[in-house]
Amino acid sequence: MKSDIITIDNQGNGFENALRESKKVAEYRELGEKETMRLQLFTEEMLSMVHSVTGEMKGSFWIESEQNRFELNLTTKTVLDKEKRHLLISSTTSRKNEAANSFLGKLRNAFEEAMASDVERNYFELPAELQADLAGRPIESTDQEWDRYERSVLLNLADDVKIYIRGGLVHMTIIKDFAK
Repeated sequence: MKSDIITIDNQGNGFENALRESKKVAEYRELGEKETMRLQLFTEEMLSMVHSVTGEMKGSFWIESEQNRFELNLTTKTVLDKEKRHLLISSTTSRKNEAANSFLGKLRNAFEEAMASDVERNYFELPAELQADLAGRPIESTDQEWDRYERSVLLNLADDVKIYIRGGLVHMTIIKDFAK
């Protein structure tokens, strides 16, 4: 069975629809309350993680299920720099880009990694008079860095987390078999 395909964007549109869809799938498959909550948690964390890492996002979400085995899928087009690629790939169970499983896939992946841009960071020196004002005070960063909470939830609760990166297309799959 394949659920409806829900369109998601970086303004949060579609997030609620995706949660409702995961609940409908759970009801259709007659999952218990705990499994239904897990399926919804997977949905929330998957959407949140991909949004946090990629930033700009317009994608599609759907669930495929067969008896008590569920595959949550999210596909989005985005521009990935080296850091974003690394964060996505490090969020998988195998720590590999699943699209790089053949010789040509590995070659394409190596080329795409080499062509990915480095992250630009602005470093500057504070004048001495400002440094004296800051002595002994913690400097708070204004950057909203991804805290990796979603990754730890997914890796600890799901059976498998896979990422396929090919060009600017990212496909994430979370697999959970509730029969186990």
